[in-house]
Amino acid sequence: MARDVSTSISPPRATSARGGERVAVSGRARPRRRGGRARGWLYVLPALAAYLGFAIWPALNTVRLSLLNWDGILPATFAGLDNYIKIFRDSALYEAILHSLILIVFFSFIPIGVGLFMTALLMGKVRRGMTFFRTVFFLPQVLPLVAVGITWRWLYSESGVVNQVLDLVGLGAITRAWLGDYGLALVALGLIGSWVMSGLCMMLFLAGAQKIDPSLYEAATLDGASAYRQFLHVTLPGVRKEITIAGVITTIAALASFDLVFTTTNGGPAGQTNVPGLLVYRLAFNEGDIGGASALAVVLTVIVLAVVGAVRYFTRDES
Repeated sequence: MARDVSTSISPPRATSARGGERVAVSGRARPRRRGGRARGWLYVLPALAAYLGFAIWPALNTVRLSLLNWDGILPATFAGLDNYIKIFRDSALYEAILHSLILIVFFSFIPIGVGLFMTALLMGKVRRGMTFFRTVFFLPQVLPLVAVGITWRWLYSESGVVNQVLDLVGLGAITRAWLGDYGLALVALGLIGSWVMSGLCMMLFLAGAQKIDPSLYEAATLDGASAYRQFLHVTLPGVRKEITIAGVITTIAALASFDLVFTTTNGGPAGQTNVPGLLVYRLAFNEGDIGGASALAVVLTVIVLAVVGAVRYFTRDES
């Protein structure tokens, strides 16, 4: 005789151990990946070790050395804040900082303006040889700054190409040894930085502009917007992040400049192109004052962080 048996079918229940107890989990069991986070750290560990060893530790060691009197050879003695007091009492520091702030105009403001102008000309235009043009314009970023400095020192000399071109166009009366002129040496040095950084800014802005939705340009064209207004209201907001990145990179290059100054003017004439990085080098290797050089390096780092922080603040995206 058949007997009806009513059974209720319920979804399988999985149990998992937690703290020594078996905990029922309704539905499909989800395996725990306890070692996932640990394995993730293993991937990050090599880069983290390199960063700690080549960036964080040298920075901390520089702060330690700035508190010592040491010539690099004899045993060091504790100096406390004496090195910092000596640095801030030296007028050469303030002159060097002023020169670096002036170089920001040439290393940052002018290249960003040139980069935006070139982006406006090249955006949406397909011309033959454009890849070659971009490569040539970006070339200064590939060349070592030491080679760039030596080349421009020759171009700026009394018999260099710059003066030869001025003679050809009838401006021979203003020719001079540009990097040796007391009033124009810093400007001539800054123009080298403008030439070096303009290609980098242009490439950053072009990369950012290519990510802008083409429909925005089409809508602006249908509304009758001119090329200038399209650039002002579509391209410029679209490359805002790239402008911030370019501002940070070029500002750091201006404040921390050393190799370009060292190979062109070495701080001359009469200290008119001195920069903090050059003073650090002289204190450490010419005067043997490792503690003073380290203190100046710490001060320069704080200045760079402060200025870069201001750049990021004023170029932040408020949307």
